[in-house]
Amino acid sequence: MKDQLAELITLISSGCMTDDEIARVADEAAQAYADPQAFLKANPDINYDDSFPIPLGEWVVVGSLPETVLFQADDYQTLFSEIVASFGDSVTFVLKPKQLARTEPLTALNRIQVQLSSLYPEKGGYVLVDFSEPLDDELQAVLVYTCDVPRLMELAVEVGIYAAPALEALRQELGQ
Repeated sequence: MKDQLAELITLISSGCMTDDEIARVADEAAQAYADPQAFLKANPDINYDDSFPIPLGEWVVVGSLPETVLFQADDYQTLFSEIVASFGDSVTFVLKPKQLARTEPLTALNRIQVQLSSLYPEKGGYVLVDFSEPLDDELQAVLVYTCDVPRLMELAVEVGIYAAPALEALRQELGQ
């Protein structure tokens, strides 16, 4: 499972995490999946209990992702602001977060996805992917290169972490 977790984290980190960081997170998560009680005993500073809606291993993965990889917000305007900030000043976005202020969720998400699809054309752009079960926020997502989405989806199923392209998931939720 450690190798699958490492590959999954590599795909969602899009170069924002070092190989050493990825290996450490994958190793810790694999240990947490294999023996949650032993992992918690060895790591008493971890704030996890059985009331969480996700397994400890998944919680380790999600909790270890930097804010440049895992985006969490209660609305699409804030989510997009975090995405823009993660790219820094080197990338210019045509869409501005304030343009999402009074739009319906599907419209906002569609606009975000169109903008992300235009970035890094060598990889087919990015896809915003809902990732894991949001614990404290309404929205929780990662960016994945379009060309990596099929493999990410396979790995997510294999390790048991929820992942779905955000726009497709919202369309299905709304029945559109």
